[in-house]
Amino acid sequence: MSKYPLTPTPPAPKRLAPRSWLHKLGPGLITGAADDDPSGIATYSQAGAQFGLHMLWAILFTYPLMVGIQIVSAQIGRVSGKGLAGNLRAHFPAGLVYAVVALLLAANTINIAADVSAMGEAMNLIAGGSAHWYAALFGVVSLLLQVFIPYTRYVRILKWLTLALLAYVATVFSVQVPWLAVAKATVMPHLEWSQGYVTTMVAVFGTTISPYLFFWQASQEVEELQACPWSQPLRNAPEQASANFHRIKVDTAIGMGFSNLVAFFIILTTAVTLHLHGASSIDTSAQAAAALRPLAGEFAFALFSAGIIGTGLLAVPVLAGSAAYAMAGAFQWEKGLEKKVSQAKKFYGIIAFSTLAGIGLGFAAIDPIKALYWSAVVNGVISVPIMAVMMLMASRSAIMGRFVIRPRLKLLGWSATAVMLLAVVTMLWMMAT
Repeated sequence: MSKYPLTPTPPAPKRLAPRSWLHKLGPGLITGAADDDPSGIATYSQAGAQFGLHMLWAILFTYPLMVGIQIVSAQIGRVSGKGLAGNLRAHFPAGLVYAVVALLLAANTINIAADVSAMGEAMNLIAGGSAHWYAALFGVVSLLLQVFIPYTRYVRILKWLTLALLAYVATVFSVQVPWLAVAKATVMPHLEWSQGYVTTMVAVFGTTISPYLFFWQASQEVEELQACPWSQPLRNAPEQASANFHRIKVDTAIGMGFSNLVAFFIILTTAVTLHLHGASSIDTSAQAAAALRPLAGEFAFALFSAGIIGTGLLAVPVLAGSAAYAMAGAFQWEKGLEKKVSQAKKFYGIIAFSTLAGIGLGFAAIDPIKALYWSAVVNGVISVPIMAVMMLMASRSAIMGRFVIRPRLKLLGWSATAVMLLAVVTMLWMMAT
């Protein structure tokens, strides 16, 4: 018998203690905010500049679909205790899983290249200097933060970075807006059967509902689970389900609402400034900021430019992290932002590879607009099978136990999948004609 008395382990509480609404915000808020990355800002700016107020309805339309599919991904992570790639590996052929995560890694790396380039260009507009070296600096800072700051501290930084998106809300109130026309355009869809309109609509849908968001939110639920000593996968601790499902619902609804509200204001800002003055040719978010300067003034320009940098600092770690979680889950590596580099070398290796490769692409003789276009194509194509597989996983008791998704959530998830399928088919048909 040991001469030291054993300290009994306190029993886990049967129910999680209630938390304030602010503490309930985490994976959903960060995921939603990361959706409005610099490349997304470019897409929304193009929509507003080319078609004015006529694209506002798409933001309202995609909101419930986005909430539904993201709640599905979050519940899979929280109930099973595994990310999407881990569940894919356990229940689907390995070759299919490897192909999906490889495409995700490629698409995310290209997206990182576009985002850090946009951040560098925005900084160049504000302060002068080399856009390439600014881009490299932002990318390296993002990488170092992920590597050297544990998840529980790093997630607080990401939460504060979501405030950068408020720049786009503030920008709207620095210009004149015909609010009655805005309300009409939002609730009464305007449709055109033209290649430009359909392509832009597909781009807006694809920017709003992206595969890296699914992988990130599911993985962050697992991180939150592991960070709390009392928490367990809900399959093993059904008494924790009610509190966690409510938290996920609130977190995701607010996070996606924040994301779509910002997208709405970006389209609105560019519609009442650039479109109104005939400046419809916008290829990057930095071009949109520069075009705003003579039309909306220095304040709007400064807010728009600063927002590009802030959202990029939020989005780059989500893009790199989601690729790392996917690869680690597929190949069964140690993973987690709470772990030290020595404990998860391959996981952090993917984060470093995708970030540094993205920086390198910015220095290469590659057209960033074409690269971003092909990234969107890959994301759009792989999102449909991933969403379909997610819906199948969330409906299987072998994965979800007694917590298979309810009919209402199932309807939302399959509706989002059908919309993305239609968008991809339309996009491919447009490319072929």
